[in-house]
Formats: sequence, structure tokens, C-alpha cells
Amino acid sequence: MSHWLYNLPIWWMTVIVFPATYCVAALVYWVVTRLAVDERARAFKALSPGMLPPLGIIFGLLVGFIAVQVWSDFDRAKLAVASEASALRRIVLLAAAFSPEEEAQLRTLVRGHIEKCVSEEWPAMGEQRATLTTPPAALIEALQRVLELTPVNDGQRTAQREIAASLQSALDARRQRIVISQSTVNSVKWAGLLLQAMCTLIAIAMVHSDNRLTCAIALMLFATGVALSVLLIASHNRPFTGHISVGPELLKQVIPSDVKTNASP
Repeated sequence: MSHWLYNLPIWWMTVIVFPATYCVAALVYWVVTRLAVDERARAFKALSPGMLPPLGIIFGLLVGFIAVQVWSDFDRAKLAVASEASALRRIVLLAAAFSPEEEAQLRTLVRGHIEKCVSEEWPAMGEQRATLTTPPAALIEALQRVLELTPVNDGQRTAQREIAASLQSALDARRQRIVISQSTVNSVKWAGLLLQAMCTLIAIAMVHSDNRLTCAIALMLFATGVALSVLLIASHNRPFTGHISVGPELLKQVIPSDVKTNASP
């Protein structure tokens, strides 16, 4: 599947996928009905209708296996973003245990990390360009500052441990979302799914080749199911790409309300 297709709104993706599937079904109908003459017609009719259920079941299983991967990746992406947002929020809240200057520094670093996520990392993840080679400078600096703090009471010592643990959690969640952003249904799976759909369409056309109206109706019904399956998988295939994707809204909610941000919406 082309990258441009994944970035289309659902309406335009539907406009492309459904007509394309119907065109393929129409081509199958035209070829099979033209070939269904004389000996070939008898050969087509000799094809057992009992082959259609197994072919349909295999197609359904392929759709199910691919859908499980897609839904799982999408749920993992949402969980990673939620975990990162929760960890950053804990840092913002616990920072109040220290002096106003230290609290402001931690809040500024958290804000800087979120701004970079929104403006740079999310577009990169959407295009599958994000990598782990560049560490999050703001979080690394925040961790260094926290470890350098000298607590003066038990409350600050507890807050220091919790902030350090939350920073580690945020770093882990960021790694998870970047790794998940690379996940996609590969070309082999797409080829297998589409080839199985084509085989089933051809079998339907051959079995019903003696009745053109029945053949056309059967092909249209199955083609609709194929198009719907492809649309659902394609629209959710990449967790951070397209109209249906995991956005940075939870992270943007973590930015302290008393600190202005220039992050893009």
C-alpha cells in the first residue's frame, strides 16, 4: 500500500478503495463471461460450488490475522502515549516539592519535551522517520538535574525518587511509541490477502458463469466485503498516520497552564 493512501481522510480512502475493488470485480466478470463458451463453459461449470466456502474462510482468516496485528498496534500506541503523559504529569506535580526555581526549571524542561514531540516527533512518526538514535535532550537534562538536587527533608527525598522513576517511565514510553510507529502491514501480507480475494472472485465468477445476473450480484457482494476489509485495515494500519491515528493531545494536556507554549496544534 502506498504511503499517500494512508494519509487520506476516510472519505477519500473510501472513494478510492471501493471503486478500485469494483473495477477488479468487473474485470473478472468480463473475462470469465467472455471465456465461458463451448468447452470452457462446461469446464467452468464443472468447478464444484463447494470450493467457495473454503476460499471465503481462508480470506476471512487472513483478514482476521492482519486485523489482530493492526488493532494490537493501535492499542499499544494509545497505551504508550497515555503512559508517557501520566509520567510527565507526575513530574509536574511532584516538582512543587522543591524550590520555585527548581520547580520552574523542571516545568520548562517538560514543556520543551512536549513541544518537540508535537512539532517534530509526531510528524516524523507519521512518516515512519522517527528513530531512537537521538535521545530526548529535555528529559535527559531533567533527569540529570533531579539527580543533582540535594533534598532537605523526607518529602523532597521521596519526590526526588518519584520524579526520577517518572522520568524513566516517560523515556520508556517514548521508546515504545517510536518503535510502534515503525509497525505496518508489510507487502507480503497485503499481497497474500489481495491474491486470496482475487482467487475467490474468479471462483465465484466461474461457478456462476452460466447465469450472468447471479454472477454479477455474487461478485458485487463479495467485492464489497473485500473493499470494506481493505478499508478498515488500511485506515488503522499505521498508528500515527492518517485520519484515524493516535495524536499528541494527552501530552499537550500535561503542559502547565501557567506556562505558554508555541507548540503546533
